Amino acid sequence: MPKKKTGARKKAENRREREKQLRASRSTVDLAKHPCNASMECDKCQRRQKNRAFCYFCNSVQKLPICAQCGKTKCMMKSSDCVIKHAGVYSTGLAMVGAICDFCEAWVCHGRKCLSTHACACPLTDAECVECERGVWDHGGRIFGCSFCHNFLCEDDQFEHQASCQVLEAETFKCGSCNRLGQHSCLRCKACFCDEHTRSKVFKQEKGKQPPCPKCGHETQETKDLSMSSECLGDAQVGLYNLENREYRIFQFDVRRTPVSETFAKLTTVTVEI
Repeated sequence: MPKKKTGARKKAENRREREKQLRASRSTVDLAKHPCNASMECDKCQRRQKNRAFCYFCNSVQKLPICAQCGKTKCMMKSSDCVIKHAGVYSTGLAMVGAICDFCEAWVCHGRKCLSTHACACPLTDAECVECERGVWDHGGRIFGCSFCHNFLCEDDQFEHQASCQVLEAETFKCGSCNRLGQHSCLRCKACFCDEHTRSKVFKQEKGKQPPCPKCGHETQETKDLSMSSECLGDAQVGLYNLENREYRIFQFDVRRTPVSETFAKLTTVTVEI
């Protein structure tokens, strides 16, 4: 029989588990709260935008740059981590910065730790909006992550995308590989899978987590825990009435395949008497 754990051993294991969780929480910072994605107001044009080295609209340099890694605006010289030594002097402005990140377009302070780690751990390395396909250098707003599919979103498309993200690209909730009900849903592929077809030989399932999607490897979620809806297929009828000409226009179109721009171009006019 295995030896019974003593009280000291239990405390040590619990302490190690807490330290492991603390280290994991430090490395996974919320994208909206990260210093490189902080909100900034330009000193010259007074326009609000993402934290940048130069204003996106007027290209002016800010008086108080914010470090993209640690988020500080003043170096207090409390440690010997600074690459540029300034003993007894607090450095602010351009005297505090050491580099510009190529990914998030923000200043990085002259701290040795920030300079050596930010470029590898920058959360905006491949940040491209999934809707409009714009990167950090193509627009002045902040970058957000979708709560469901965890893709990058710009400030203009975040609400519109999340409102329509939980819609399957299928008419039913059945598994894409068989005819059984899909118990797991992938919000990136917009497809459902049963228990048997979520087992993949390519993507391994981690302990304590949901099975990965067999197509893209993204972590799936149980369909019953989501507000999933299937794609609306079939014909819809639109009726518009014009009071001046006393005309009632009826239009029947395919909900999924007809673009909005073509909706009013194919209206059939029917005159009615009041």
